[in-house]
Amino acid sequence: MKIFKILSLTLPFALALSTSQAQDTVRYTGKTLVNADYHHGQLTPVVGVHNIQTFRANREHPELAENFGWTYNHAPMLAYWNNKFYVEYLSDQVGESIPPGQTLLQSSPDGYNWTKPDVIFPIYRIADGTTKEGRTDVAKDLDAVMHQRMGFYVSTKNVFLVLGFYAISFDAKDDPNDGHGIGRAVREIQADGKYGPIYFIHYNPGYSEKNTKYPYFTKSKNKAFVEACKELLANKLMTQQWNEEADRKDPLITLQKQYKAFSYYHIPDGRVVGLWKNALTAISTDNGKSWPESAFRAPGFVNSNAKIWGQKTADGNFATVYNPSEYRWPLAISTSKNGLDYTNLLLVNGEITPMRYGGNYKSYGPQYVRGIEEGNGKPADGKLWVTYSMNKEDIWVSSVPLPVNDKVSAHVNDDFGKLPKGKELEQWNIYSPLWAPVKVEDGTLVLKDKDPFDYAKAERLFPASKKIITSFSVTPKQNDFGLLEIELQDAKGMASVRLTFDTAGNFSGKAGARYKNFMKYEAGKSYDIKLKLDAHTRFYSLTVNGKELSSSLAFQPVADVSRIVFRTGDTRRFPNVDTPADQTYDLKNAGESEKKEAVYSIKYLKTEGF
Repeated sequence: MKIFKILSLTLPFALALSTSQAQDTVRYTGKTLVNADYHHGQLTPVVGVHNIQTFRANREHPELAENFGWTYNHAPMLAYWNNKFYVEYLSDQVGESIPPGQTLLQSSPDGYNWTKPDVIFPIYRIADGTTKEGRTDVAKDLDAVMHQRMGFYVSTKNVFLVLGFYAISFDAKDDPNDGHGIGRAVREIQADGKYGPIYFIHYNPGYSEKNTKYPYFTKSKNKAFVEACKELLANKLMTQQWNEEADRKDPLITLQKQYKAFSYYHIPDGRVVGLWKNALTAISTDNGKSWPESAFRAPGFVNSNAKIWGQKTADGNFATVYNPSEYRWPLAISTSKNGLDYTNLLLVNGEITPMRYGGNYKSYGPQYVRGIEEGNGKPADGKLWVTYSMNKEDIWVSSVPLPVNDKVSAHVNDDFGKLPKGKELEQWNIYSPLWAPVKVEDGTLVLKDKDPFDYAKAERLFPASKKIITSFSVTPKQNDFGLLEIELQDAKGMASVRLTFDTAGNFSGKAGARYKNFMKYEAGKSYDIKLKLDAHTRFYSLTVNGKELSSSLAFQPVADVSRIVFRTGDTRRFPNVDTPADQTYDLKNAGESEKKEAVYSIKYLKTEGF
């Protein structure tokens, strides 16, 4: 009896303690896992995500890129200041950490229209004779490379700083974040769009004003700038991001273990959650002044050596954005109400464009994601914005509406000429490369495409339906080039029906391994299409401009469908989980656009059950 009483008293306490400990770390408790055989991982997309390309690398036509033609572009950072978005990223000529390197900056008033990149930290020549601990190389005509884990800082007095780290890399296998680089540079971005002089804010051992190109920040006559730099140096959470590039015993860094790519956020009780590559996590109770001796892998999270981003969102919840696989695809989001317990896994960007230019350590996929750090601005639209590179080549941003939602409760009735201006695409997911943009123009949804390697895509979710009627209007501006595919898909992105406006002027449907031609279509003519599908029987019928076409069989069985996709290109399967990690070759005509631009206009979309 005594044993029973003791157990009855201690078991609840033990269970409570166990539950408390279980909740006292970041963890993923959802059931959804990624299938990396698909670029989208078979994840359900968040409703209303817009994926926008800000920069497209081009070696053959530098004037269409950044005027240099460099094809390794990676590690973008994001801020929002003075009613503008800012993206900073590092750039090398061909491959990762092979000099020379520089850092570029873009800005945008709305996240959709971006400036041509400016050089914010230029090529830096290393003094001949320079050596690096652990190596026998001696610098001769050698330039630095950039390697920054932190991009921006907005001071309490609203001084906007941009930062970059000048590192030394002697060859393709050298490590630019080994603690033996030169130092961290800083300059001010001013309200008029101009940039202040470049200074060093922190030197690595062996470097000072005496042997570097730029002066120490305290030499600036701009008191506000100097004050902002000192404020940054005193901020332990900000300087923790400098860990990898700093000297391994640098007293400025709190947690000196070589965990990579630190990001952080505060949870409601004031503690700070830290996240690093490989889903390592730890919690600080004193605002980053101290950390547990070791971080550990967040239970349930799947993440390899790509960055993971975490933040509190404008709706009071929390989000982590990362690649939830051993590959750098897809780009996904998980959300939490308390900043610790993450319960779902949804799609942000499930596309991988072909890698046009091979190079050292170039990885496939949308990767190295970063959002807006605490204190670095709050976008006026209230959305969650992130930036990342595609294939370490092109730069993208994504906007995620809040609260994060993967379902719609009502059927679609979108007439683009009648929807509120500027809000026509709020419920649409778009994938919009620079050479294949998705926009609303003159009261229609327009997909354009002159990109030989990528496509425009617009998709709309509707309530999951076993029986569905979708009605929409398509106007192809040409019939002898270009391609528009229209698919009905289930929640995992599995297509059931695929209709095409092809390059031979045929309107057709996929019928197993072949295509069934329904009719010829004309350039400039509008086609009102009614597609009726019974997912159970797999039969669908088509009516085009009032004329009924013969019934057909869906090419793939699904239990139901919940979205329609308009895409100006074929489904992509490369790369896959068996693709070699490194691509050393360039694609043919990698910098050329199509001679003609294909254009498709969609006037309306309606869905209903039957």
